[in-house]
Amino acid sequence: MRVLVLGGCGIQGKTAVYDLARTTAVERVICADVNLEKIKEISGFIDMSKVSTESLDAGDSESLDRLFRQVDVVIDLLPRQFLESVCQAAIRTGVSVVNTNYAYSIAHLNEEARAAGVAIMPECGLDPGIDLVLYGEAYRRFDELNVINSYCGGFPERAACDNPLNYKVSWVFEGVLASTKRDSRVVREGAVIDIPGARQHDPEYLHTVDFPALGTLEAIPNGNAVFFTDALGVTETIRETGRYSLRWPGWSAFWRPLKQLGFLSEDPVAGLPCPVSPYQMMDKLLGPQLQYQRNEKDLVAMLNVFEGKKDGRRVRLASRLLIERNLETGLMAMAQGVGYPASIAAQMIARGEITGKGVLSPMKHIPYPAFIDALRSRGIIVEEEEITLP
Repeated sequence: MRVLVLGGCGIQGKTAVYDLARTTAVERVICADVNLEKIKEISGFIDMSKVSTESLDAGDSESLDRLFRQVDVVIDLLPRQFLESVCQAAIRTGVSVVNTNYAYSIAHLNEEARAAGVAIMPECGLDPGIDLVLYGEAYRRFDELNVINSYCGGFPERAACDNPLNYKVSWVFEGVLASTKRDSRVVREGAVIDIPGARQHDPEYLHTVDFPALGTLEAIPNGNAVFFTDALGVTETIRETGRYSLRWPGWSAFWRPLKQLGFLSEDPVAGLPCPVSPYQMMDKLLGPQLQYQRNEKDLVAMLNVFEGKKDGRRVRLASRLLIERNLETGLMAMAQGVGYPASIAAQMIARGEITGKGVLSPMKHIPYPAFIDALRSRGIIVEEEEITLP
C-alpha cells in the first residue's frame, strides 16, 4: 500500500505519517509539504526508509496529479482553501482521497467522483470524524432517534493552565478564532434555533457537562447540527440536537465582551498606519502566547449522547473518549484525534474495506467495529454507557 499525505509536515500530518510508517501493510509514504524540515520531529520514532518527502505546490494541478499517480490513496491535511483542487486531482487521476474538512463545499462533486470511480471521504478526523462514525452506529442501533448531542474540545491539562484563558493552541490559532464566530443551528424542544456567531457565547445558549476524570466543562454551540440529522434522515423525529465545543469554565466569559467590543471584527481599524483588523491583531498577539511547552499535555474530550426508542424501550447511549498528548513522541492529543482516523480510513479504502464511490460520509461508509478496533489499537478508547430511561 502506497499513501500520499498532503501537508504531511503539519501538526496533524506528522501524526498521519507516523501512523502509516508504523503499519506493516504500508510499504511507502510520500510526505508532501512546503516546509519539509518538520518531518525530523518524528524521524526518531518511525521507519524512515518507508518515507520520502516531496516539495508541494498545492496550487499546481500538474504537481498534484504527478503525486497522486504514485500512490493508492491520498490523505489531504492541507488548509481548507485547497480542498476542491485536491478533490479535482482525485477525480482526474482516479485516486481516492480522505480529508478532514466539512463536506458542504464539495458535495457537488459527488457525480463526477462516482463516474471517475473514486472515493472522496471528507469529515474524517476528530470532529467531524469520529463523532460521525458514532452517529452512524447510533442510527443503526436505535429504532428511532430523538436526541443527538455532540460535544468535543481540546484544551490543556490542568497543570498547563497558566494563562487567563486556561487554553493553549493544539492546532492553528486562527482556526480557534474562526470557531468563536461560527453560526450554529440546534434543535430544542423540537424547534430549530439559529444562533448567530455574534451570540454564540451568550449565557442562554451555554450549558455545562460533567466529564469523568475532568469534572465540569463548559459547552458552547458550534456548528450546524441539523445538517447531520438531515444527512442521517432523522430530523423529523429529533426533539433536541446540538454540536458543542468543550472548554474549561470561563471561556465564554472571556470572549463575550471582546466580541461585543469588536475585537473579532475583520474590518481594518481606522487611524492606523496600515490596514490591520482586530481579528488579525488577536491572532498575532494571542497565538504566540498560547503555545504548549514540550513537557505539557493537551487533552481532547469527546462526548456523544443519543436518546430514542430501541426494542420498545426508551434508551440513552453515551459514548466518550479522552486523548492525551504523547510526551515521548510529542504528538498532540488533537493531532492524534485527527490524524489517526484519517489514516485508518485511507487504509480501509486502499484495502477495499470501504467500497463506495463518490463523496462519502463517515456516518454511512466507515465500518464501525473495524474502525473502533483500529482506534483502540492506537490508544484511543471509546467507552459506552447505555441505560434504559423511564
